[in-house]
Amino acid sequence: MNLILDKLNNKITNFLAAFLLIMMLTLAFFSMRDDSATMDEQAHIPAGYSYISQKDMRLNPEHPPLLKDLAGLSAWLGSKLTAQPIHFPDQIESWQKGVNDQWVFGSQFLYRSGNDADKIILWARLPMLLIMLLLGIYIFKWAKEIYGHRAGLLALLLYSFSPTFLAHSRYVTTDVGAAAAFFIAAYYLIKWLQKPSKRNLVWAGLVFGLALLTKFSLALLIPYFIFLVIVWVILKKQPLLKSMLGLLLIGLIGLALIWPVYQFHVWNYPVERQLTDTQFHFRDFAVEEASAPVIWMADKPLLRPYGQFFLGFLMVMRRVLGGNTTYFLGEVSNLGWHHYFPIVFLIKIPLTFLIFILIALFLAAWQIKKPFWQKPYHRTLKWLKNHLIEFAFLSFLVLYWATSIKSNLNIGVRHILPTFPFLYILVSGQIDRWLNISFWPILEKFKLTAQGLGHTFKTAFLLCLKTYFKYLVVAILLFWYIWGTLAIYPHFLAYFSQFIGGTKNGYKYVTDSNLDWGQDLKRLAQFVEENKIDQIYLSYFGGGSPEYYLGNKYQLWWGDRHPSELPPNSWLAVSATLLQGGRGWPAPGFNQKTGYYNWLNQYEPVEVIGYSIFVYHIK
Repeated sequence: MNLILDKLNNKITNFLAAFLLIMMLTLAFFSMRDDSATMDEQAHIPAGYSYISQKDMRLNPEHPPLLKDLAGLSAWLGSKLTAQPIHFPDQIESWQKGVNDQWVFGSQFLYRSGNDADKIILWARLPMLLIMLLLGIYIFKWAKEIYGHRAGLLALLLYSFSPTFLAHSRYVTTDVGAAAAFFIAAYYLIKWLQKPSKRNLVWAGLVFGLALLTKFSLALLIPYFIFLVIVWVILKKQPLLKSMLGLLLIGLIGLALIWPVYQFHVWNYPVERQLTDTQFHFRDFAVEEASAPVIWMADKPLLRPYGQFFLGFLMVMRRVLGGNTTYFLGEVSNLGWHHYFPIVFLIKIPLTFLIFILIALFLAAWQIKKPFWQKPYHRTLKWLKNHLIEFAFLSFLVLYWATSIKSNLNIGVRHILPTFPFLYILVSGQIDRWLNISFWPILEKFKLTAQGLGHTFKTAFLLCLKTYFKYLVVAILLFWYIWGTLAIYPHFLAYFSQFIGGTKNGYKYVTDSNLDWGQDLKRLAQFVEENKIDQIYLSYFGGGSPEYYLGNKYQLWWGDRHPSELPPNSWLAVSATLLQGGRGWPAPGFNQKTGYYNWLNQYEPVEVIGYSIFVYHIK
């Protein structure tokens, strides 16, 4: 007997999908209102506003402008709608003379120029919620096209209640935008492969261009697209030259789109300033063969936009190779760990989703049935011909994971977010197939009778095989998944799996954007106010301003200071990222000082604000 979910029509499915997206939007919006600026937002929001208001991209060239443009435009519109002008401090040194002095300028712009920082931040974040919704729509759309209504809803539900997506979708950063760009670009490329019309080619090219304007890591689309086209040509016996020429046109459309966008961003950027800034950025760049053409383009009227684009691309490549100092499993390093992302993935995603992945893997293995060594070539070829889209998904997962594991830049699960939408669909497809499997033919085949099994065991066994039981298992897991996310509201960034005992233990494993990105500074100020604390020493990691939110109650603290410098009966607050960085052991090859916060091990925190700021009362 079919269950009600088997009979979903398009209208009901779309209604349920809209409901899920509205729920996600509600959770994201109301949870972000009390979050102070994260570390990256201190640079991204002022940079985005400068692009829109000044048409000058001297700030934050290491990230393409598209997402920052949306944030800056929204902040500009917000100032017009609320009749609260935003003062742009274009006379300060960090703008006039600094070279990409984004952190100093960002702090000055938000907190020391007479602007309402909270309103600017709120308005700037709103377009990020639209990106979140757009990605959700495409996850639902593609999953439904491949597997049907039920799988589409399941994939969307996994996305809508993902604590990781709910966390990062709210901030003016590039990670969710990159996930959307990877996913949607892959969607339109495969649409073109399936139906190579001019319309689909143009769409694929435009989306590819927008992807390159979102984050420089989207350059991975180039080898990925080439690989997919070659595989498609071989399996579908299409003409190679025609397909590769089509792919070349897609690439050219994408590259052509870069020019007008970047031309807008260098419109008021003085030519001589762009040249000297570019030369400064490459003063110690190791690969002159790569930097020399970019420097040459920097003052050429027609090539300046591409010069600025490739400047940012090379800056990111240098940073990825150089790494970033971070804490992981008791160690501190700037060179990264190959097991960083696998471990972070296991502890940052809900345990329920891990269970779904295991079920999906088991079902996929069960469907193979025969041993791998029996006609592996013919069976693989047959599977590829019938499952090209799934192969495309798996190929992307392999490519992105391999690239991430080799990277020295280990600062958060957010860097593997682009793999999540593909996982949601693959897992949902397998779960949907499981719900459709009838085990009664298997029972008949093996002739399981009461004589072959004990009565109690047989009853339980048969119950497990019934369709209703499978729906019950999935329903329980989904309820657990949703409840786990709602329970952590509004601290989605700090979510950690029950696999390690929940969020309260997360700081022991990783920090930075996995837990503490500076988002709880306003909540600390509220704690100080409620507890009538006259003075608090603070070692803060993030994009907020302690002076702005705490006023004269704030006293600067840093790790190298000796605890004897604290007056008796003092209050001390330390961001988890800095606290654990000052407790961890130096990894091999890391020569900077650590251990400077070990003295706090003798104290229990009075409060942990939002799981990210540890507050001590040092008596």
